[in-house]
Amino acid sequence: MGKLDGLKPEKVFRFFEEITQIPHGSYNLEAIRQYLIDFATNRNIEYVADKAGNVIYRVPATSGYEEQPVTVLQGHMDMVAVCEDGYGIDMKTMPLDVFTEGDFIGARHTSLGGDNGIAVAMALAILDSDDIPHPALEVVITANEETGMEGASGLDILNIRGRRLINLDSEDEGIFTVGCAGGARVVCYLPADNSVPEGDDITSIEIRISGLLGGHSGQMIHLGRGNASKLMGRILSSASSASPSAVINSIKGGVADNAIATDCVANISLPAPDLMKFTEAILTEADKVKTEYSVKDPGFTVTISHDTARAQDIAISLKYASAFINALPHGVIAMSSEAEGLVETSLNLGILKIDNNRIHAEFAVRSSINSARDALVKKLIDLTEGFGGTNKVTGVYPGWKYLSDSPLRDKMIRVFREMYNKDPKIEAIHAGLECGWFASKADDFDIVSLGPDMQDIHSVNERLSISSTESVYSYLLALLATKD
Repeated sequence: MGKLDGLKPEKVFRFFEEITQIPHGSYNLEAIRQYLIDFATNRNIEYVADKAGNVIYRVPATSGYEEQPVTVLQGHMDMVAVCEDGYGIDMKTMPLDVFTEGDFIGARHTSLGGDNGIAVAMALAILDSDDIPHPALEVVITANEETGMEGASGLDILNIRGRRLINLDSEDEGIFTVGCAGGARVVCYLPADNSVPEGDDITSIEIRISGLLGGHSGQMIHLGRGNASKLMGRILSSASSASPSAVINSIKGGVADNAIATDCVANISLPAPDLMKFTEAILTEADKVKTEYSVKDPGFTVTISHDTARAQDIAISLKYASAFINALPHGVIAMSSEAEGLVETSLNLGILKIDNNRIHAEFAVRSSINSARDALVKKLIDLTEGFGGTNKVTGVYPGWKYLSDSPLRDKMIRVFREMYNKDPKIEAIHAGLECGWFASKADDFDIVSLGPDMQDIHSVNERLSISSTESVYSYLLALLATKD
């Protein structure tokens, strides 16, 4: 007897539980892929298992739906496999220990994989049924979405005939996502210039910025919160004239390219006679920043302390390095002209550090318009080269542009109103979805993303709502049964 037996819709949760018993973290997909292939062969369903690791099903329309447009259902087979420390669970080989608690499903001491196992389960439940009316269907289950959308990027579009695509990889019921940003990771490198402070009496100080709110650079960049690394560049640049021969020994800010930096610490060596004037310049600029961010980031704090350990550790000219950091762009570059309140283009200085005797500044660049993304990447390259540095660009992925004319979206809104007597929320997001890859491969794709309520995805606290899953699945069936 399964732990999810009795939950409705029964087939959906039966397939979902089967999926949870197969280890399927990213890059550990052999077993889940074979499960998906066996599903097709056991039911004589036409399928393609492509070189990128994707599995694609095709089924004909049911009687009376032969003239309806082909509909594509899409999700991904991999999960973010996270285990709580101290429990010794090998997620490459062991099944998940699922449980129910009120309206939610979780997994003990691990992530659940509701993202995106529930999408796969819904699709399999539809394909396994002979009493669900629907147009011709293609179901695309992609590989390794969580590690860079590799399955979607490697998909051969010739294997997909339909151009109406319903992506099932969203986590909020009642919200239809209709656009997302593309992006790239850009690292800017600035080499050391072998500067040395003037004089024999050299002292060192540590400057620390802390107390900022931070947040996800895709979801919160529009809030205008302070980036500790950028603010450090501003403050140091402002103070650099107070000690022309000062050097940066070390600097460290941020933890990830897609997270707004909350803390930054810099170690500066300078002639001792310059110390008082330099410290005053730091505090003067810090007071200006605190006033500017008193509402958006009221916790902004600067502390200065003596640092004898760094006194002889000489690295990069403060004037040179701080001018570079201060000049680097950050934040919202453009807002969408088509979707009110949506960020079109932005970048985030996520990681700042000194390694290999050079400054390393790492950015997440995002835009819903690919040409705008590329132009911003080029701006970073040009700026860095102008300072004598170099760049590395990786992880480029396309955006999904909001369509003002979308028959699929119009139909989905109409069916939603009929079922729930209210309108869904329509939004584009400033983060990445596989939809961008599909839209980039054929310009006539009409795409909408939806899904049931989930909480704390990619963590051991991940939860999937039972009632929301039932509601979204019922809506999906109604949508498939509604003719144009």
